[in-house]
Amino acid sequence: MTQIAEQDWGTADGKSVKLFTLTNKKGTVVKVSNYGLIITEIHTTDRNGKLGNIVLGFDNLAQYQKGHPFFGAIAGRVANRIAKGKFTLEGKEYALAVNNGPNHLHGGKKGFDKQVWEAKPLAEKNAIEFHYVSKDGEEGYPGNLDVTVTYTLTDDNELRIDYRAKTDKATPINLTNHSYFNLAGSGDTLGTEMFINADRYTAVDNTLIPTGELAPVKGTALEFTKPKPMADGIEELKKFPGGYDHNFVLNSGGNKLGLAARAYEPKNGRVLEVHTTEPGVQLYNGIGLDGKLVGVGGVSYVKYGGFCLETQHFPDAINQPSFPSVVLKPGDTFKSTTIFKFAAK
Repeated sequence: MTQIAEQDWGTADGKSVKLFTLTNKKGTVVKVSNYGLIITEIHTTDRNGKLGNIVLGFDNLAQYQKGHPFFGAIAGRVANRIAKGKFTLEGKEYALAVNNGPNHLHGGKKGFDKQVWEAKPLAEKNAIEFHYVSKDGEEGYPGNLDVTVTYTLTDDNELRIDYRAKTDKATPINLTNHSYFNLAGSGDTLGTEMFINADRYTAVDNTLIPTGELAPVKGTALEFTKPKPMADGIEELKKFPGGYDHNFVLNSGGNKLGLAARAYEPKNGRVLEVHTTEPGVQLYNGIGLDGKLVGVGGVSYVKYGGFCLETQHFPDAINQPSFPSVVLKPGDTFKSTTIFKFAAK
């Protein structure tokens, strides 16, 4: 039976934090907190019908509050990087926190991932509706931004994330979920076969800021137009800054739901498909993990121990007029949808 369970999970900023558990008719389980909209666990079946957790996360709030590499969280007000933490909008220059080398990353020092959101369970839809108002000037961004994010677990084994936002002043917005997936459940993900529906990627400088060039993936380690194990590009990736940490320009083009990526784990047959209305997806393969973090079920998160498929607008789009715009204006509504579909073969 589809159902939503709710439990107290502690406090943050003096506000009550909850952990919600969504279950569908196929037995798939998704656990999500109203703290940062963090997906803490996703349990899906393998080819033998065995349930297992396929995302990286912790089993208590305190571990998240100590700091973590965005496990399962929403990233915003602007996900990914903004060069030098600066942008100009409607003639005014804005300065943001520089929290990733010389650049701004994932909304700043206290982005959406560290906020306590209002939560409204929607039992009839097997969904949770989360709401947050980001005040004018928060983390340096302009405008009061009213955001609603809905997580829905369908009986078709889809986790659907719908984003909506309105503002009273022009502001950049780029929201994503930053889950780390490991379809094997533990160990590294180098054997996972990846397909990404993109012929181009945004070439970057050595601080991972796009140069403006939309470069072809053909003949590079970033060519995933046919499925291949992620291990295949590791040696060549030494030529790239940061390993697999690149934004792919999706062939679907954005604005309508299209296939972004498909991951397959040969060990147990699990499949993850990602569909999105966004024009890009960032592949990150956990090169920064080192085994020191231990999560749900006592699993140690080793190097390459999880991969992210962050659906998004392009990095630094606010400073690059040739990229699809991330500016939301008063009177307009920001809308975005991403679906994670689970299967096994």
